[in-house]
Amino acid sequence: STQGYSSAASDVYKRQALGGASKKVYLCCMYVRKKHNRSGTTSVVVVSKASGQYKEIKSFGSSSSEEDIESLCNKAAAWIRSFGGQQEFDFDDHRGKEIEDTKRLLNNIDNILINGTQLLLGQVYDSIGFNSIPDEILRHLVIARVSQPKSKLATVDYLKSYYDEDVNLNHIYRYMDKLYNTQMEQAQQISVEHTRKIFGGKIGLMFYDVTTLYFETARTDVLREPGFSKDGKTAESQVVLGLLVSEGGYPLSYSLFNGSQYEGFTMIPMIDDFKQRFTLGDDFVVVADSGLMNKNNVKLLQQAGYKYILGARIRNENSDVKQWILSLDKGDNVSHELKRSNGERLIVSYSEKRAKKDAYNRTRGIARLRKAYKSGHVTKQQVNRRGYNKFLEISKDIDVSISEEKIAEDCKWDGLKGYITNTDLAAEHVIDQYHGLWVVERAFRISKGTLEMRPMFHFTERRIEAHICICFIAYKVYKELERLIEINKIGMSVDHVLDVAKTITTIKIRMPENGAFFTKTLFLTDKHRTIMSLFDLSKDQI
Repeated sequence: STQGYSSAASDVYKRQALGGASKKVYLCCMYVRKKHNRSGTTSVVVVSKASGQYKEIKSFGSSSSEEDIESLCNKAAAWIRSFGGQQEFDFDDHRGKEIEDTKRLLNNIDNILINGTQLLLGQVYDSIGFNSIPDEILRHLVIARVSQPKSKLATVDYLKSYYDEDVNLNHIYRYMDKLYNTQMEQAQQISVEHTRKIFGGKIGLMFYDVTTLYFETARTDVLREPGFSKDGKTAESQVVLGLLVSEGGYPLSYSLFNGSQYEGFTMIPMIDDFKQRFTLGDDFVVVADSGLMNKNNVKLLQQAGYKYILGARIRNENSDVKQWILSLDKGDNVSHELKRSNGERLIVSYSEKRAKKDAYNRTRGIARLRKAYKSGHVTKQQVNRRGYNKFLEISKDIDVSISEEKIAEDCKWDGLKGYITNTDLAAEHVIDQYHGLWVVERAFRISKGTLEMRPMFHFTERRIEAHICICFIAYKVYKELERLIEINKIGMSVDHVLDVAKTITTIKIRMPENGAFFTKTLFLTDKHRTIMSLFDLSKDQI
């Protein structure tokens, strides 16, 4: 009688008696094969495969009934298992079954979502703590603002097309009213607490600057008015945005001011308000540009007991101080200090690189002047184009000339830069901290460019404020993603990571037997796998 053969490794064998002879039979894999006969019946046999050859081992009968055939297959499979063999079906039959299974799988696909950015940014959003604000609409608006900034109407279509999220436009507008009324303060509180956690419980340095945000309209109201525009949009109404960020550029707080507000009047009220709202001690240093400084601001900083590092307007100093500055040794990166009676220190440094830049810019400017006024006259058209009073009447051309004496005087200041501080920090540290102001400029650049904070198309105060709040949270998420990329040593920019995430899909399959759905996010390429660690932020990465 024919005995079964195990499917163990080929160097193991059993002895089998065939016709009274004892032979070595090497173990091989065995399969259940269904053979279709001419009579219309189907035979079920067990075959073995060795060295690429198939050999019939045992027959279990035939039938034309599907139920009987299934029973014979089960007996054959049990027979194989009883000898430790592998249960597999005939290769050709198996291939056909594999195709059928694949077709069945594809037919049960319920949805394919291009939602890599949603999954990634959702993890970052939660890790900061914004998920404590119980509104999914805010989550959707922030994630869409980072991944694909659009108008609110276009955002609705984007959320549906890519994330299969149904968000009603009217619900968005109603939510913006709610955000303005109840949740703006909470959003800033979450951002401040998370930033404190990053820096070990202290804020440390606090950088302040302002920018302007314009509207595609000349209409004005209490908030929107024309003013000096940093975007060169002199005809449109605007608002002034003041922003506080920590070292590294993490956003802390913001305030909106009337579009005609002088930027120098915005800093002290905002810092006072920030300190009071978030119960800060005196463990921070305010860093601000010289453009925001006047004597009154400095006086108010001193009276409030704030520590500060400010840009100095060294050309506006009195004659004695200016004479001292111009007499200093101009060694590269050499700094000098002058102590004032009020406890301040005036620090002046010289840089050869800055000197070359100053000289280059002046040379270009003078060349433009010589070209524009080579006739020695300035016309009314030239006056108006350069922003002078358009209502000034000019009866005849004005005689102009370029002063070589003023050019020579300007050259003396090349490479010199001044700083005012009431801290005890070394001069080198003061200069380094002041140069950190670029993080605010970058925050504005990302918010206004990448996140498309402006132009704005909202026209009520509460929705303008809500729009700014959404962009503020989006920038916080952007910055946190940037930090996590660095921690995980991924070696990509935020924008590059987001581009890769936009190609990551999630497949959703309906399981007809139990009515449930199976979902799986697919990391198919090397770039996908490079950023996989960002999709699991369950561990604390502070």
